Amino acid sequence: MTTPAERRRAGRAARERVSRSDHGRWIPAADRPDPLGVLEAQGADRVTRLLPIRYGRMADSPFSYLRGAAAVMAADLAAVPNTGLTVQLCGDAHLLNFGVYASPERALLFDVNDFDETYPGPFEWDVKRLAASVAVAGRDSGQGDQRARHAALVAVRSYATAMRRLAGRGELDVWYSRIDAADLLPLVGKDKRRRRTEGELVHARRRTSLQAFGKLTEERDGQRRIISSPPLIEPLKKTELRDIGKVFSDYRATLAEDRRVLMDRYRFVDAAMKVVGVGSVGTRCFILLLEGRDTGDPLFLQLKEAGRSVLEDHLPPTRVDAEIAAHHGGRRVVTGQHLMQAASDIFLGWTAGPAGRHYYGRRLRDMKGSVEVDSMTPSGLRAYADLCGRTLARAHARTGHRLAIAGYLGGADTFAEAVADFAMRYADRTAADHAELVEAIEAGRVTATRGV
Repeated sequence: MTTPAERRRAGRAARERVSRSDHGRWIPAADRPDPLGVLEAQGADRVTRLLPIRYGRMADSPFSYLRGAAAVMAADLAAVPNTGLTVQLCGDAHLLNFGVYASPERALLFDVNDFDETYPGPFEWDVKRLAASVAVAGRDSGQGDQRARHAALVAVRSYATAMRRLAGRGELDVWYSRIDAADLLPLVGKDKRRRRTEGELVHARRRTSLQAFGKLTEERDGQRRIISSPPLIEPLKKTELRDIGKVFSDYRATLAEDRRVLMDRYRFVDAAMKVVGVGSVGTRCFILLLEGRDTGDPLFLQLKEAGRSVLEDHLPPTRVDAEIAAHHGGRRVVTGQHLMQAASDIFLGWTAGPAGRHYYGRRLRDMKGSVEVDSMTPSGLRAYADLCGRTLARAHARTGHRLAIAGYLGGADTFAEAVADFAMRYADRTAADHAELVEAIEAGRVTATRGV
């Protein structure tokens, strides 16, 4: 086993592969894949009738486009050399994939909260996606280039500072580190922003299965049923309900034994297909209504399709992937979430469905909450970028060689300044790609449904 000093030296040696300042010198590759072609190829195995919703949502703004274009950015990142310093990547670490949620102990935590694209890879890919999302969000909210770059710089500085601090801590100390939602309030001062944050935390605590029960169900023929609201929520046929029942049974089998005992206290009531997110639109996603002691004791679950990560075509499989998760997309997602999060949903599990499709399951609306980046003030965006950078470093430190990454980063601002430059260049590219999508929609080359 190598010593801490040797690991730090290995990180500094990675600068010979990619210097820290090199991260800022990004230009699109001459053979860059056509972004619309990448999105079209990604949609080939999705529900075709839902794809216009995806394109419509991506066309709303450059930030919305960036949210849906993880596959495009993965190809762009893969076109330049990387550090080789591997962590479990989120794979889609933009600003809105961080937020609050309930721990198994019912505490509100702040953490990375989306793992559809998780996969082992070079740490800087997540950092660059986060920084780019900060820059694009800053521009979208009218803050101008200088403030947008400053916010992106804050995110990367926060990541580097946190990684250096975590490099000096023991393994269990790092593993058990967490960010409680209560810790957020001192970060936002005592002005309107603090009152707004307090309100968002209260709202998150109210987002439970009982709240969803009142909003998403109605009584029909003496039974509670999920409300149909096409195309966003669609009822299932009897044959589809039987299929989902089988999928649910297989999903249950992947839970820990104590979770299975708890799950068996509930009975299956109803299920429906639901459209979720931006980049995920078109993937098969189902919400399941279960009932516990009585109708006033509901449990909502989500079974979401998990295909290949957008990173898989660009990165070699690791030994762990080959042995644990590479051949099951749902298991890949669940494994990545357990690795990166300080605490995870007790009902995380995976299963296979009709046609061999892979799914993962989790609770729906378990005190989950996120921010509205489009209305953030410059100081609010910087504070949130700082928090997300620190959170991402904690997730990476759990899964990768934090001493090597800290050795690579060093004590200077070189890496942070370079990635901030990259973020602005990628914001330019995102704006251009978004404009091309809007133009294709207006010309009739891409079919889009707006406002859904």
